[in-house]
Amino acid sequence: MRDRLAGRAIIVVGAGTGIGAATAERLCAEGARVCLADINLAAAEALATRLASEGHEAFAVEVDIVDEASVQGAFAAAVERLGGLDGAHVNAADLRTIFRDSDALAVDLDVFDRTLAVNLRGHLLCTRAALPHLLASARGGAIVYTSSDAADAGEPERPSYAVSKGGINALMRHVASKWGKHGLTANAIAPGFVMTPEMIAGGQVPEDWIAHCIRATRSTRLGQASDIAAMAAHLLSEDGRWITGQVFHVNGGAGLY
Repeated sequence: MRDRLAGRAIIVVGAGTGIGAATAERLCAEGARVCLADINLAAAEALATRLASEGHEAFAVEVDIVDEASVQGAFAAAVERLGGLDGAHVNAADLRTIFRDSDALAVDLDVFDRTLAVNLRGHLLCTRAALPHLLASARGGAIVYTSSDAADAGEPERPSYAVSKGGINALMRHVASKWGKHGLTANAIAPGFVMTPEMIAGGQVPEDWIAHCIRATRSTRLGQASDIAAMAAHLLSEDGRWITGQVFHVNGGAGLY
């Protein structure tokens, strides 16, 4: 599988840390040329520098996905450096708001608006910036969105987050339907509870919560960022060319009752 993505030009939005960083690493390992875009430019640059030192073609650009000019600029920079675009993984989210995302009666509308601005409107802006280049790809373009189990879980809290992720699923299906006959694939990955390297290093997740989440799966462990990266790589590769319009729940079997 090392060369499954050989030569493919791919942008990962939200690549500085967590799932996006793991995806950038996996794509490079499979031979892709990768632009790491993130609002945290220092983190994206640090990872891109390490990947480049290992012999991969990787570089970083800054992007704020709530700002249309920033999004257009980041994609333009990626295309200029890569000479085109074959794939995009849109993975950005503002997780700071999730701790104030209470319920439909109590949630501050600023929290709701910020969540949708990043998690949904921002993904539309990225889609608009990516599509012309993906449609021009001789290999057939592919776009992958990071959604969440929360879109379907019907949780008693976090309505803003769930609404935004449900919207991503709808956006993805629209893109798959509208441009599928033009050679574009569009899919979404809905992770379950994933322990990112940052969460592990920070030690901020209580052991009882980890145990609770494991009990809610049909697996022996929680998710890792690399689990999501593996699915993203598959969907962005030739192996995923007949997969489109789908939401993949990569969650250790959570919800199988």
